[in-house]
Amino acid sequence: MRNVTVAEIPAMARTLARAFADDPVMSLLFNGSVPAPRATRFFTIMGRLQLHHGHTYITDGDEAAAIWAPPGQWKLPVKDIITNTPALLRVLGWRFPSSLKILNALEKNHPREPHYYLEFIGTDPAHQGKGFASTLMQPMIERCDTEGVGAYLESSRESNLAFYGRFGFETTTVIHHKNPAGDPVPQWLMWRSPR
Repeated sequence: MRNVTVAEIPAMARTLARAFADDPVMSLLFNGSVPAPRATRFFTIMGRLQLHHGHTYITDGDEAAAIWAPPGQWKLPVKDIITNTPALLRVLGWRFPSSLKILNALEKNHPREPHYYLEFIGTDPAHQGKGFASTLMQPMIERCDTEGVGAYLESSRESNLAFYGRFGFETTTVIHHKNPAGDPVPQWLMWRSPR
């Protein structure tokens, strides 16, 4: 794997857009479907916001990508939110206020103790099951242990819990968002203590 450069943000964004094409929580943000062009723009914004931390990674063939935030840096500064609101409005459209509610719920449940935050990790569906996500996870897990800090993520798929469990993550809370019909959409909040 390698650190993403500014020039590689588009490749990272395309990989994550394909990986999250049918993600339940992303579907809420995009109102039912996750159109590839808009999702790519969304992940481009997210990549640009986090790139300066130095923990945005992609595998050598662009099969998988991950965006991590270091301890104390997971929350976006207000100036970054204001600066990027017009772009997010264009991407999310009329779902923007509902999307803010989802992000607010996640922020309220975010742990306060020092940790690396795995904001996004995804593998292009054409390459899933080949170990690319593990390639992106293992070095950061080792870093957490070396530095003695935790790691945190939010999983929007129950089927991914076992994968994260192999790295020592445990579910601490399950929160439920509401889709437009009022049905609950669960999201698993997971913590890993350093070893």
